Amino acid sequence: MTDLLSAAVVALQAKLDGGAFDGSAKFVIAGEGALMVDAAGVRASDEAAEVTLTADAGTFRDLLGGRLSPASAFLSGRLKIDGDMGAAMRLGSVLA
Repeated sequence: MTDLLSAAVVALQAKLDGGAFDGSAKFVIAGEGALMVDAAGVRASDEAAEVTLTADAGTFRDLLGGRLSPASAFLSGRLKIDGDMGAAMRLGSVLA
C-alpha cells in the first residue's frame, strides 16, 4: 500500500468520525490504487461498489485536505463519478 493510500485510510476514517458510510464507494487514485468506503469502514481495496470516484493524486489530496469541494472537483472535470450519484452525494457530505 502506498503512503498516500495509508494516509487516506486514516483521514477518511477520521472524517467518518467513528460512524459508518451508508452505502459503498470506491476511490480510484490514478497511479496509487483504490480505497473502499462502506459500512465496514475505510480500507485499501478494489472491490465492486455502488459508486466509483476517480481522480489523480493531487485532486484526491485537495479533497481530503478540504482545499477542494467534491462538487467543484466534479464540475471542473477533476473528479469522475461512475454509478449511483446518491451515494456520491452522501459521501460528498462526509468529505465536506
